[in-house]
Amino acid sequence: MNFNYSVICILFIATLAACNNNPVGKDYTDTATSGKVNITVDESYALLFDTQIYTFEALYPNAKVFAKFKPEQDALNDLLMDSSKVAVINRPLSKKELARFKAANIYPISTKIAEDAIALVVNNNNLDTAFSMKQIKRFLTGEDTLWPQNKRQKINIVFDNPNSANYRYLKDLLNNKEFGSNVFAVKSNPEVISYVSSHENAIGVISVNWISDMDDTLSQSFLKKIKVVGLTDEEYPNEFTKFRKPRQAYIANKSYPLCRSVYMINRQTRAGLGTGFVSFVAGEKGQRMMKLAGLVPATMQVRLIQITNKPLN
Repeated sequence: MNFNYSVICILFIATLAACNNNPVGKDYTDTATSGKVNITVDESYALLFDTQIYTFEALYPNAKVFAKFKPEQDALNDLLMDSSKVAVINRPLSKKELARFKAANIYPISTKIAEDAIALVVNNNNLDTAFSMKQIKRFLTGEDTLWPQNKRQKINIVFDNPNSANYRYLKDLLNNKEFGSNVFAVKSNPEVISYVSSHENAIGVISVNWISDMDDTLSQSFLKKIKVVGLTDEEYPNEFTKFRKPRQAYIANKSYPLCRSVYMINRQTRAGLGTGFVSFVAGEKGQRMMKLAGLVPATMQVRLIQITNKPLN
């Protein structure tokens, strides 16, 4: 009796969901694994989502995901204006943004898909490759603009884009203080890497995704052009201080200071292709690709192995 009652309840809920997903007079041409959908991805994750989309479409030949790679704010604008059904950004929606959707009777779903980090990079000839966060903040505000090991050389800090997530993240870190005159932006993460590789006095701000995939030839070619900076939260570092680089293990345990989460925001709350693609990225195959790309998957554990010099008894 209880079993029959449970089955009836499940069927009833499924029927309600079907009604909500297919309003009267509305014919949808996509399903969770077929059709077409537009998405907008923060440019920080272009390499990663090229791979995700390629794999998804290979598994589901009747599905076509059209991705635009833009700065964070542009990705959100596309979502709000309904020119994209899904946006990939590294923060949840704000109360103000949620209110705009609610006013249109739309209730987007945020799905956390990974832990990411911002990487700071310097020229290969630069001897300064380890900083405290206190120093980085002073560089950003222009309070201190000289290299520790070369006091005659000024530090320039270059971002990917003034509307990017990287720019917004570090502005939030400063509690919205103004950046110094030594801070400027180009147009993309690859342009940041190119600038730093040819300017010895520059610090570049990029998403670690561009240099973390050990199997991606483009990612590895970028890594050869620059050095990755180590960071610490200690205010007064000493000879025993551990400076962490944005490696997967340090992102996982949050010992690297500039960590953040990655979200897929889906305004398509029915079982359409946007929902299907989000489910794929958040599922086993998509999460495995996150791990291989050097990010920390949201739903898959990363093994942390500690090696000591303690002799065996």
